[in-house]
Amino acid sequence: MSEDLKTIRQMCEELDVTPRTLRFYESKELIRPKRVGQKRLYDKRSQARLKLILQGKRFGFSLEEIRQLLDLYYIGDQQRTQMTKTYDLALERLSAMKQQRIELEITIAEFEKQLTWGASVIADLNSAEAAE
Repeated sequence: MSEDLKTIRQMCEELDVTPRTLRFYESKELIRPKRVGQKRLYDKRSQARLKLILQGKRFGFSLEEIRQLLDLYYIGDQQRTQMTKTYDLALERLSAMKQQRIELEITIAEFEKQLTWGASVIADLNSAEAAE
């Protein structure tokens, strides 16, 4: 087997994903491994695309957004459009994540207040019961 080709098992081990994940991305036509009988073999292109897909998912991009960005590679403008669109989408995603963080910090603070109140109520109930 060529050094540039990897089996599904090798890809799963290298990227810490399941075979089901790889088959899912293949069914969505995001990656196109070579087929030799029942074997799936991933060339350098598929390996690179898969790494980009996983990074995009980790950053919160949808599969459709990832597909559109990957498809821009073939426009032929030295990836200028692809890089610009990726950058713009990444700025939007970062802004949304920062807003989510603010909302989460507010929710955590409210939750902590409720837990403090709950601990106080429980302590009062325990004190009242002990006094009886």
